[in-house]
Amino acid sequence: MSYFNFCGSCGQKTSWRIPTGDHNLRQVCSACNQIHYTNPKIVCGALVTWDDKVLLCRRAIEPRYGYWTLPAGYMELGETMEQGAIRETWEEAEAKIEIGNLFCMYNFPQIGHVYVLFKAQLINGFFGNGPETIESRLFSESEIPWSELAFSSVSQTLKHYFHDRKKGKLEFHLENLNPQMSQAYLAKAIPA
Repeated sequence: MSYFNFCGSCGQKTSWRIPTGDHNLRQVCSACNQIHYTNPKIVCGALVTWDDKVLLCRRAIEPRYGYWTLPAGYMELGETMEQGAIRETWEEAEAKIEIGNLFCMYNFPQIGHVYVLFKAQLINGFFGNGPETIESRLFSESEIPWSELAFSSVSQTLKHYFHDRKKGKLEFHLENLNPQMSQAYLAKAIPA
């Protein structure tokens, strides 16, 4: 979460208070009364498949350096969620994909994130490693390194995918999850 110690409009100091007509504590400029809202961040990504395998990337960055994840990251201004998932997949796995349906959406109210994951198909079977990735690899269900997955959203998405695939029908999944991250990262994300 980001906090505004100084006003983005006039540069004066902000203070915590509940603005008139609001019900939440916000940072408000002491001079011009500009309200500085902190809203959830959207993470978009893709569950990329090729034949009966899924594409995972081993993280070359913190948090969770060295753990496996689905290609995903923060949505940028000026792009749709689908464009963000395509961009993140290219940046992390150098893979071109065809976006399918929205597959999973996870709320993480504790850290102010919403994860949006699309089902996607790898184009031509080609992929590589972007600058945030140690290695990328296709895994069958029996090869998934379950104990080495970076985040609860990755684990849950893979469980949904393999379960739905056995049923013969992919469904949309909406859930509230708790973050699976290091305590140091959570301490920075959620100040006391």
